[in-house]
Amino acid sequence: MSWRRSPLADRHRALGSALEDWNGMETAWTYTASDLADEHEAVRTKAALMDVSGLRKVHLVGPHSHHVLQRATTRDVRKIYPGRSVYACMLNDGGKFTDDCILYRTGPNSWMVVLGSGTGYEEITKDVLGKNAALLFDDDLQDLSLQGPVAVEYLARHVPGIRELKYFHHLQTTLFGKHVMISRTGYTGERGYEIFCKAEDATEIWDTIVAEGRPIGIVPASFTALDWLRVESYLLFFPYDNSQMYPFADEPPGDTLWELGLDFTVSPGKVGFRGAEEHARLKGRERFKIFGVVADSDKPLDAGDVLYADGKKVGIVTCGMYSRATGRSLAIARMDVAVAREGTPLQVEGQSGHCAAVAHPINFDDPEKKKRNAA
Repeated sequence: MSWRRSPLADRHRALGSALEDWNGMETAWTYTASDLADEHEAVRTKAALMDVSGLRKVHLVGPHSHHVLQRATTRDVRKIYPGRSVYACMLNDGGKFTDDCILYRTGPNSWMVVLGSGTGYEEITKDVLGKNAALLFDDDLQDLSLQGPVAVEYLARHVPGIRELKYFHHLQTTLFGKHVMISRTGYTGERGYEIFCKAEDATEIWDTIVAEGRPIGIVPASFTALDWLRVESYLLFFPYDNSQMYPFADEPPGDTLWELGLDFTVSPGKVGFRGAEEHARLKGRERFKIFGVVADSDKPLDAGDVLYADGKKVGIVTCGMYSRATGRSLAIARMDVAVAREGTPLQVEGQSGHCAAVAHPINFDDPEKKKRNAA
């Protein structure tokens, strides 16, 4: 049912992808030509190139553009200067999470907003009405993500100044003679870069990086590899970690930032964004917590596996992974507030079988975020 065409479709098919749908885009969920464990280890030890163009990209321009984002998102966008970007959340009037995004300030009155698969685009569209601003959905712009410790070594051959580019900053430049924007961002917890390019340039950029990068360990990686990486790095994925997927019995879908651990995305002192009053009121009223699980197993836990403590159901796994490199079975879970404490003994029951586990804080891989922030 994909309605958004990928210029890299032939490349993904050649690697064995059936091009499943995500967010309306043809997406390479898996490759038969490679093993997920190899893709995961490539990102952690070398680098991998991934096509994440299914993310929705919009341009917001005009004198009132910052007013639109000030209302729509949790960040104080007045503090974001051209060349800087920031991760932000979006809420509904009830103070519940509806989408996340990265805000890229590209000029005094111009922004690029990269959105997930929630309702953020629709919300921004409503906020633009009546403002001196314009919104353009850009499906020509592709997003190629080069993630891993050798990514900077490779790009430094071609892009002057890339070593000095700070985390959550971006630059307009050229790559292989093609006009691109390169952002030091990603969804892996590693030092990595996103290359935004025109659709007509995507295949040449992809082919060149894959060919030139092969000798230093750069490989193509599929979308599912991101699940393994995000579990280790505490990166949530809407709606797969949310109540849209695991609804409450007597309440409509919707989670607070306090429950999701995303309250850090609210700029200190900021008020007036959609849902701000309810967000503040709901502090301390968490119904659950997103927390980590370390399982006594040699395979990944499955989404939907149930967590028990002292014979009582206390949570549910939303995404699991097994790291061949570290020998750990790790998972993100929604669990009762009382058990979301380091070392709480748990039992797991589900498709993956039965095993013991313990509650564990996330981020698992790099708690101090030293890799992604490295100078």
